[in-house]
Amino acid sequence: MVLQPTHPDDDQALTPTGRLNLLLSYAGWQDTPWVDRLPMILYPMGIKSHIASSANAAQRVIESNPIHIAVVDLALPLDDCSIEPEEAGTRILNLLARLASPPPTIVIKRKKTARDDAREMNAALRSGAFAVVDRPHAQREIESLLEVLRRCMSRHYQNRWPGANP
Repeated sequence: MVLQPTHPDDDQALTPTGRLNLLLSYAGWQDTPWVDRLPMILYPMGIKSHIASSANAAQRVIESNPIHIAVVDLALPLDDCSIEPEEAGTRILNLLARLASPPPTIVIKRKKTARDDAREMNAALRSGAFAVVDRPHAQREIESLLEVLRRCMSRHYQNRWPGANP
């Protein structure tokens, strides 16, 4: 059986044990994006990845699923036809922060000037982001993102699946 990542509009999505829902937002400009590889790694562990390629798609995922951890790409466009991504990633961060139980959030930075980069990083951390990371390209960067996800699980869920009994 070939495992496919779960997309927000995919009614035939494969459902693992459902222990953790992960929002993966991605402003897709790479030929072989990290967001296509990560769900294949996480699925056997019981992590269901919900991929959103726009802020509108991410909002639909958030409204229809309990999100336990979110990866928010700040370069995310507002919708699939939008060219201007300026505030869409921040919009998702604000939406997540207003939830009754805000999930820990990992922010993917945009490539900007050093000054803009620092301002964006500070804003993400002020909004409660667990970590701010560069967009993964190489395998070692994906492994670094996996390590951040592991640390996030450890800190926020004490290495237990969300909702699991102690």
